[in-house]
Amino acid sequence: MLRISHYLRALARPTLPVLGARSAGGTRPPVVIWNLLRRCNLTCKHCYATSADSEFRDELDTDEALQVIDDLHEAGVRVLILSGGEPLLRDDIFELSAHAREKGFFVALSTNGTLIDERNIEQVAAAQYDYVGISIDGLEAVHDEWRQLQGSFVASMHAIDLCRQHGIRVGLRTTLTQNNYPQLPALLALMREHDVQKFYLSHLNYSGRGKRSRKADAHHQMTRDAMRQLFEQAWDDVQNGRETDFVSGNNDADAILLLQWVEERLPQHRDRLEQMLRAWGGNASGNGIANIDNIGDVHPDTYWWQHTVGNVRRQSFRKLWLDEPEPLLRELRQHPRAVGGRCAECRWLPICNGNTRTRAWAAGDLWAEDPGCYLSDEEIGLPLPVRIPSVEISAL
Repeated sequence: MLRISHYLRALARPTLPVLGARSAGGTRPPVVIWNLLRRCNLTCKHCYATSADSEFRDELDTDEALQVIDDLHEAGVRVLILSGGEPLLRDDIFELSAHAREKGFFVALSTNGTLIDERNIEQVAAAQYDYVGISIDGLEAVHDEWRQLQGSFVASMHAIDLCRQHGIRVGLRTTLTQNNYPQLPALLALMREHDVQKFYLSHLNYSGRGKRSRKADAHHQMTRDAMRQLFEQAWDDVQNGRETDFVSGNNDADAILLLQWVEERLPQHRDRLEQMLRAWGGNASGNGIANIDNIGDVHPDTYWWQHTVGNVRRQSFRKLWLDEPEPLLRELRQHPRAVGGRCAECRWLPICNGNTRTRAWAAGDLWAEDPGCYLSDEEIGLPLPVRIPSVEISAL
């Protein structure tokens, strides 16, 4: 995840501490995204978990989930994102949230928002989530089409308003596609209109139903334009003292584009930003990010459900993640990674770290170049092809 506002704030206020640097040893307790259940009341076209509104077998029960929270704390994890499916469909969601809060975790709730209403908003507020992320994938018609439920946009926006009325920090989460790209200015306006503090732009990852929706992925130029809109809005907010956060995820080429933008707009800060981005180190799947799914399987991140590195029912998280990591985790933790194709020769590999491996895997080779990279050969430092001048051959 690229913390756009965080870096721009650090440039504007050099005395601010810069968070998120890669540790010298290469391994650190990760941010854990936990899919508490797979059931969801929506069937979104880009769902990486391929969720549906039905019960799934063998999911962790309350006692097991409480033990996992204790286990994560013992392993040094301090940031926990509760997701699904739709996490509010779990009867014990507030019990689990309270236990995590008591242990001192930063606890976030990732929800589609349609189940937050007047009947449970007091419970949501009492849970004291540090952050509630609500997914909005376009204006009403586009959002409802992608979420495959009429009225879901209205319900989710109502949830945002209820959360803000109760003092809950809210983030608007959007997955960029060809369908919602033209609506990005309107989505940013919604953020301001509804007093939303955070905007998270996710690039489409080819996993779950998202793999079937890859034809709707935003074209490279659309992606570049969308990111530049975020940079401009984030910088405007920094300049005007607004405490908003703009972040992007699932395409670490965004960091290089941010560096280019700063070089154009704030050239005096360009070298400092590069130093910060090199310290950050790019894609952290399998290192700074971990995922636990609904049956306790652990993955390098939420888009890796095709590969499991252990199960929290059978071994402690510390053992499987830190003490005895399997070979894939060790490979992912190399920095920079041993990737191929354009990535291998890219001058920005120490910053990007090979970008998102699951997109490469979906294209057929886990360690090949990421097909989602929108940077040109010239931008990444590859030699331009030699042009052989054409010679007119006279007719014999």
